[in-house]
Amino acid sequence: MAKCEICNKSVHFGIKVSHSHKRSNKMWKPNIRKVKVLVNGQPKRIHICSKCLKSGKVVRA
Repeated sequence: MAKCEICNKSVHFGIKVSHSHKRSNKMWKPNIRKVKVLVNGQPKRIHICSKCLKSGKVVRA
């Protein structure tokens, strides 16, 4: 799985509990995009989560 190269956000694991209290494994995935951004003045494609993209931590190319 891809992870955000800015904040290192990746998948989280836990237990899903139904109404009848049956427990099963669950995986929460972050909203990761492959975006072309400027790194040291050069355009480069990196994996970045949408929260970092919206907060302006990178400049799109």
